[in-house]
Amino acid sequence: MLDQAVPVLRCAALCLALVLAGWSSASAADRPNILLILADDFGWGDLGSYGGKIAPTPRLDQLAAEGTRFTQFYAAAPICSPSRCGLLTGQFPGRWRLNSYLQTRAGNRCCGQADFLDAKAPSLARMLKEAGYATAHVGKWHLGGGRDVKEAPLFESYGFVESAGTWESPEPHAKLGKPFPPWDRRLAPGQVSRWERTGWMVDHSLDFIRRHKDQPWFVNLWLDDTHDPYVSAEADWNGDLKTRGKFVEVLERLDQQMGRLLDGLAAAGEDRDTLVLFLGDNGPSPTYGRERTGGLRGAKLSLYEGGIRTPLLVRWPGHVPAGAVDETTVVSAVDFVPTVCALTGAAAPLAYDSDGEDQSAALRGEARLRTRPLLWEYGRNANCFRYPADAEERSPSLAIREGEWKLLVQNDGSGVELYNLSSDAQETSNVADQQPEIVKRLTEQVLGWRKTLP
Repeated sequence: MLDQAVPVLRCAALCLALVLAGWSSASAADRPNILLILADDFGWGDLGSYGGKIAPTPRLDQLAAEGTRFTQFYAAAPICSPSRCGLLTGQFPGRWRLNSYLQTRAGNRCCGQADFLDAKAPSLARMLKEAGYATAHVGKWHLGGGRDVKEAPLFESYGFVESAGTWESPEPHAKLGKPFPPWDRRLAPGQVSRWERTGWMVDHSLDFIRRHKDQPWFVNLWLDDTHDPYVSAEADWNGDLKTRGKFVEVLERLDQQMGRLLDGLAAAGEDRDTLVLFLGDNGPSPTYGRERTGGLRGAKLSLYEGGIRTPLLVRWPGHVPAGAVDETTVVSAVDFVPTVCALTGAAAPLAYDSDGEDQSAALRGEARLRTRPLLWEYGRNANCFRYPADAEERSPSLAIREGEWKLLVQNDGSGVELYNLSSDAQETSNVADQQPEIVKRLTEQVLGWRKTLP
């Protein structure tokens, strides 16, 4: 009986600690607004501040200079839907039966996943709403709805008071929703074109912010860019939608629109009271090799670093150090729920069991080491999941990072790869044969975790 009670007691202790830590550091007077900006398929090497040379990104580089740039940030998955689940819930997405992009019912069954994120799942938006925040989701959702899935929970079920979703959502906004196939070139009457969408999302977010200046607010701004096709002008529909030149234009436009967003935030007098988080949902499309991953191996659809390590820029004037670079703290998307709770005083549900850690100290400039490993899953079978065309970029289906070590392995325990990321971030030297004890321990841990997933 005692063994069965321990996990429950541990969960209760964690939640109590989060609540106490949150209210001790976040009085009503200093609770920040939260502006969470998620760029789609965004590479670790897409920004100049990360050494990228594809296109100039002066406004996002300015954001990095005004805050802290993290170099070891990880998405919860190498593809959109499970990555977004981990960000919103603070839990590894496999808990909620999400392991690939949400698609048709038949495609979801083939992947062994649900058709949408269960409304019973924990939600950062719901926690903030219950703490007195005005909450809005703007942009891509991809956690249920669209295609032939008609009964996905509405945004309100997750705690969003206002919403403007794209066609991959339960409530597509008239300006963003697309009743035709996803990349159909036609537009519904009054609909914003693909090349105008980021600007429209910025305007919609700023409107919400200006209307809610009398209370703390949370804007969940999930962009379409920089997902392909790369469309920068109406005429682009007549040509190749995946050329490097068009991607450069889209990246430049994204940077400009982020500048408009930050300028609008300042004009509203909300910039000093707002925690801005800019990050990617997973690595970039593998179309352009390792240029967009900054030399990291892998890309979207892969558990190598290029598929799950993305930029993370954090700004909160007077609280987050300006011009700083944190190369020590390993941060995950699943950390955002406990971290934001600690900074805002929002309370997690009593039975909440986070897979993340409170990283509020790291945001304030105190680099720290993780006490929990990070775990990933992608690719349960060979037929229903998308993979990089280049075999060198295709990873085993499970991964675990603990300290400086990262191990990858197939579901059946074969194909073990072990890398020391402190000396080999490009994952070029598999040292599994040289570290049998580490391999045994991490393999048992990740395979044991996989068995707990539905």
